[in-house]
Amino acid sequence: MVRIWKITIPQLTGDKRRRAYIYLPRDYEEEPGRRYPVLYMFDGHNVFFDSHATYGKSWGMKEYMDESGIPLIIAAVECNHDPDNGRLSEYSPYSFDDSCFGSVTGRGEITMDWLVHTFKRQIDCCFRTLRDREHTFIAGSSMGGLMSLYALFTCNDVFSRAAALSPSLWVDPPRIEELIRETRLDSRTVLYMDYGSRELARHEGMARRFGDITALLTERQILLESRIVPGGEHCEASWERQIPFFMNTLLYDYTLEEEQER
Repeated sequence: MVRIWKITIPQLTGDKRRRAYIYLPRDYEEEPGRRYPVLYMFDGHNVFFDSHATYGKSWGMKEYMDESGIPLIIAAVECNHDPDNGRLSEYSPYSFDDSCFGSVTGRGEITMDWLVHTFKRQIDCCFRTLRDREHTFIAGSSMGGLMSLYALFTCNDVFSRAAALSPSLWVDPPRIEELIRETRLDSRTVLYMDYGSRELARHEGMARRFGDITALLTERQILLESRIVPGGEHCEASWERQIPFFMNTLLYDYTLEEEQER
């Protein structure tokens, strides 16, 4: 079951409404005493329904979750569709200049502040969630992948595990490396990160950069799975095929617990 809310993010887009998608496990209504971990995802409009997806193809997460029966809530918010770099701005922790996109003001910190202090609180209030760090994950692709990596480091007290698919490591490599190198982390931090073999040429030096970031994450002793996806491309159809891989990492050596209401 996927519920759709209309929400606003005043700090970013004032009164303009956008959709939030909340996936509830098949047994959610049947087991009223059970609580569930939560996976937060970026680009919510691309996660569940082809009819809502920007390019007509979603990740197909609803079908995967229904078929697998994984007892997990997914909460995903639609991105900013403003053609003047709205999505890039909200999903970038850093301001940057690019030959294709021009000058982009990074508002990723504001986005994460809203997600953690407003949206997560709404989800925890309205649904039977396991609210602690151990049961709270985050995932996204492209700029959403960058934000997932950023969230895991800057909000490590909130998110214990993350999946960063095709993360936009080209945005500001020195600051990304500094973030990874300097941030204090819980030793149980888990990260899945990948990049498609066919998309490595999209940005100069991406293969080297991906390798450097992987090495740095390994030095930090992150519990890491890093992959170059054979034939992987920068699109939802390719990311859909990676769902079993990143979900296995997010849930590996992890007990999906139940908590009875008191």
